[in-house]
Amino acid sequence: ELVLKVRVQNLRDNDFIEIELDRQELTYQDLLRVSCCELGVNPEQVEKIRKLPNTLVRKDKDVARLQDFQELELVLVQSASSPFRTTAAALSDRPCYNSRASKLTY
Repeated sequence: ELVLKVRVQNLRDNDFIEIELDRQELTYQDLLRVSCCELGVNPEQVEKIRKLPNTLVRKDKDVARLQDFQELELVLVQSASSPFRTTAAALSDRPCYNSRASKLTY
């Protein structure tokens, strides 16, 4: 078995869970299926899988190179109806302009 640490990106609870994959069946689809099942995510919501800190997992060969306890993150498609829409994402939608601060003089 290959043991990987996975989580959903930008959730309040940013803890990882450990999943196990059969080393004889290391495919992208198997990784996606097991990760989504364990995390309770619909696979259609997953935009991409990221190997932390900054590498996309795109195909079976990428999955075959993974090593025990590597950290992966499911990046979900953002939609207003998604139950995974986070506070951080909602805050980033707001303008950050502070008109009172722009009038301060030093």
